Amino acid sequence: MTAIRLEPRVAGLRSRMRGEVLTPVDDSYEAARKVYNAAIDRRPAIIARCVDAADAIAALRFAQENHLPLAVRGGGHSAPGSCTCDDGLVVDLSHMRSVRVDPQNQTVRAEGGCVWGDVDHATHAFGLAVPCGFVSTTGVGGLTLGGGIGYLTRRYGLTIDNLLGADVVLADGSYVRASADENPDLFWALRGGGGNFGIVTSFLFRAHPVHTVYGGPIFWPLSNGAEVLSQWRDFILKAPEDLNGWFGFVTIPATPPFPERYRGETMCVTTWCYTGDLSGAESALRPVRSFAPAAMDFCGPMAFPALQSMFDAVHPPGLHWYWKADFFRDLPEGAVDLHLRYARTLPSAHSTMHLYPVNGAAHRAGRSETAFSFREANFAEVIVGVDSDGSSGERLREWARSYWSALHPFSAGGAYVNMAMDEGEEFVRAAYRENYPRLARIKDAYDSGNTFRINQNIEPA
Repeated sequence: MTAIRLEPRVAGLRSRMRGEVLTPVDDSYEAARKVYNAAIDRRPAIIARCVDAADAIAALRFAQENHLPLAVRGGGHSAPGSCTCDDGLVVDLSHMRSVRVDPQNQTVRAEGGCVWGDVDHATHAFGLAVPCGFVSTTGVGGLTLGGGIGYLTRRYGLTIDNLLGADVVLADGSYVRASADENPDLFWALRGGGGNFGIVTSFLFRAHPVHTVYGGPIFWPLSNGAEVLSQWRDFILKAPEDLNGWFGFVTIPATPPFPERYRGETMCVTTWCYTGDLSGAESALRPVRSFAPAAMDFCGPMAFPALQSMFDAVHPPGLHWYWKADFFRDLPEGAVDLHLRYARTLPSAHSTMHLYPVNGAAHRAGRSETAFSFREANFAEVIVGVDSDGSSGERLREWARSYWSALHPFSAGGAYVNMAMDEGEEFVRAAYRENYPRLARIKDAYDSGNTFRINQNIEPA
């Protein structure tokens, strides 16, 4: 009904924007409203497909003039669907994907609709990379604003530790720059505080020399799972910072390059990224290869963008996802035992659990230097129930909740906001801890009306 009521006014918005404005009557609306997580099925009244910051300002003002809920979409990967809304306006930045690399200063400016594959492609030509995530289709905006855990975290820190500045459309329609020198309170909040403070139309990052890495996955039978998880835990806490590797439980896909005898089997996996001199790669991975006899070892030299995109095809858009997350300082044997218990009951071919290391360079910032609080955590856990059509949704959610509840007593008490569903205010406060009051004050200063509330929301003070 909202879309019908607004239709006479949409012409006015179209006249103020260079980008496309879609409503439910447009042929391309159905495709445009879809997001990565197919469990999210919302119908916005308007999708404003911006091509520049001026479009984003126009769309924001239209939403406010017409008292519409507002969502901001970058890459569209938000697990709880914060990138869309029912009966509101979506500021869709997905057509804003310009990337400019300054090789002399080793900086990269990326527009707010970029995915990490865009950035990796542009930087790789100059032998550079920006610390990002693990999947190249993830949006730059969402991953950055939540913190940014990835393959380069132990060597170069979180994505926010490499953020130098951002261009932001504020709730009042003004356009500002946030950096250490300009609007430093806003800059502090953007580094981990999510999409609470404005529409970020571009990011400026510090890049690092990364080109060919030694990486890839190593798989072990689940019968070796406790042994491998315990050894990985101890190893990654002391490993050189130029070596990163996450641990997970997975079902082997029924496709090449996996041998037929392993297809459909549940295994444990560690996936590695070594950024040191390649002559030292085999030596760096030797302790890993001694954990237990591996079933499959795909590690070797590869371009960094190839590692970043390695799992894109395994998790394509259109699957139904449910996420649970936690931070951990340690993984005692009781936690290891519980992990193995739930690994034996993976409820679908795509369901999984990953443990990402967040030590090394990520520990160098204090817990209040950025909005991202859990600087003393060593591991970020994500438990994901996934199916192809949603028919097993409740069963997968129950598995993920039960798994999370069993492990939570061992946790540090909060979670990574980028790897969680909409869990409510208590979850958000736990994620930010003592940083929450400062975030709430900054929210009040920049968005007292909570225009940007479709997110892991921080209420204005």
